[in-house]
Amino acid sequence: MLIVARHGRTAANAAGRLLGRGDPPLDAVGEQQATAIAAALDADRVVSSPLRRCRETAAALGRPVELDERLIEIDYGELEGMPLGEVPAEWWGAWRGDPAWRPPGGETLEELAARVEAALGDLVGDAATGDVVVVSHVSPIKAAVAWALGVGIDISWRCRVDQASITRLAVGAGGPSLRSFNEVAHLVSVVDAAVPDGTSTPGSG
Repeated sequence: MLIVARHGRTAANAAGRLLGRGDPPLDAVGEQQATAIAAALDADRVVSSPLRRCRETAAALGRPVELDERLIEIDYGELEGMPLGEVPAEWWGAWRGDPAWRPPGGETLEELAARVEAALGDLVGDAATGDVVVVSHVSPIKAAVAWALGVGIDISWRCRVDQASITRLAVGAGGPSLRSFNEVAHLVSVVDAAVPDGTSTPGSG
């Protein structure tokens, strides 16, 4: 099984800012969320985005953590760090209408999907016989869901991926399939975890 977890909260997430290649640590809530993820999962292998918020979340699992650059968050370019409400409306429209649209200086959703699919493809062998936990960000997780469903990355606009949520993808001879999406029951004991971080956008962390 491929078990894909979103990292815990950061201060930028809590502030409602687009967080792509920025590299802040987890905040106090994020640390609680990482602990809750670890309590909910038993991993045979752990693979993470190289960004600090993912590495810290993955470390809580207590197993060696492999880093894969292909699991990094989307590059927002000039939009990095911008409050969600300040993104120009015409840019939102272009983004929603065309997965090949590129934020100034950034990355397209199509480029994101291609690298995430390649990364997951390399994990299929181990995931067929054990549990591989992948710790990543909202946009790559949406790309993983699109891969499992066999649909385009434009589905990302119709998905919400909460902080520290868990999504499970089965793999087999028939290809990947979505087994669960955006699990959050393991976070019930985390204080102050509800944050308007823009998770219905392509990505905010």
